[in-house]
Amino acid sequence: MTSVVLTGIGELTTNDPSLGTLADAAVVLDGGRVAWVGPTADAPPADRAFDVDGGAVVPGFVDPHAHLVFAGDRSAEFAARMAGEPYTGGGIRTTVAATRAAGDDHLRATVGRLVTEALRQGTTTIEIKSGYGLSVADEERSLRVAREFTDETTFLGAHVVPDGTDADSYTALVCGEMLTAAAPHATWVDVFCERGAFDGAQSEAVLRAGIAAGLGARIHANQLGPGPGVRLAVSLGAASADHCTHLSRADVEALAGSDTVATLLPGAEFATRSPYPDARVLVDAGATVALATDCNPGSSYTSSMPFCIALAVREMRMTPAEALWSATMGGAKALRRTDIGHLRTGARADLVVLDAPSAVYLAYRPGVPLVRAVVRNGEFAWQR
Repeated sequence: MTSVVLTGIGELTTNDPSLGTLADAAVVLDGGRVAWVGPTADAPPADRAFDVDGGAVVPGFVDPHAHLVFAGDRSAEFAARMAGEPYTGGGIRTTVAATRAAGDDHLRATVGRLVTEALRQGTTTIEIKSGYGLSVADEERSLRVAREFTDETTFLGAHVVPDGTDADSYTALVCGEMLTAAAPHATWVDVFCERGAFDGAQSEAVLRAGIAAGLGARIHANQLGPGPGVRLAVSLGAASADHCTHLSRADVEALAGSDTVATLLPGAEFATRSPYPDARVLVDAGATVALATDCNPGSSYTSSMPFCIALAVREMRMTPAEALWSATMGGAKALRRTDIGHLRTGARADLVVLDAPSAVYLAYRPGVPLVRAVVRNGEFAWQR
């Protein structure tokens, strides 16, 4: 690798409290890390220079919740929802059937396409879940494919109960043979703690088994209605409770008093015409909030973190600065990473150059392709 200096940055979001947001800034990247941050006039020499010409630079987006290993299409389901049918989560089984029938190369191509699509919109770190196999062999291969694209892989064998079995029997399979096959390819364990999926006791059994196997815990919690998911996540020290659409005051207080991140997925509410989570309540209570795409073929088929930022500002009462922090540093905290989500010296050199004078434009100009260039691990991974 050669060193690179980015100069002429109109606005630099560092997510470093000691640096804040800098104007007319420069960043030096060397060896895949941020080597220096400061005013353009003081920038040290580097092997290469890239003039940002007044554009804004932000840390690379961190997407801590995505379901990219799948086959098939659920556009008809989406159209039906837009015509008035309620969302229940039942369409997951449709994707399971298509995924089981697909070959490894087909799944690999789908993941690759979506990871590239996300990268071009500024995502430099992405978590990928299994959960559309729901058999020992198909969950293992889903995670094996996902591992080719990211180290942040999550075993979600407990997504829904497949046809032909009952919840308790299937939970036992997830906690036993399926976990044994999946764990070598996973960093995290997850469970859909929801009516129609897994109850509190079953969810706790899955998470405890995963933790005992050396995996970190995450949980789908309180999406379709109130439930035990958030407080279960906090009690087990889970890294994140995801969705958090229906929260009681006790849920909010539990999150605010813990290290468990509330990961909000506004793309799901957009695509299902469901109520949005109240991010304002969580932020004001002191909870850590992350944003994620929930990219999946049924309930949130978007890979765009900028779109989720715009939704968070417009629909969830976040400020533009809070939404950007949640899409970068918040996501890093949801993955318990300290090397990403910020641009201070020593951070991994992941950043996004915007065709805009400030990061506010991410919400101010929704739907507009503002990403000019993406640097990942110190290298230009994409440029327009």
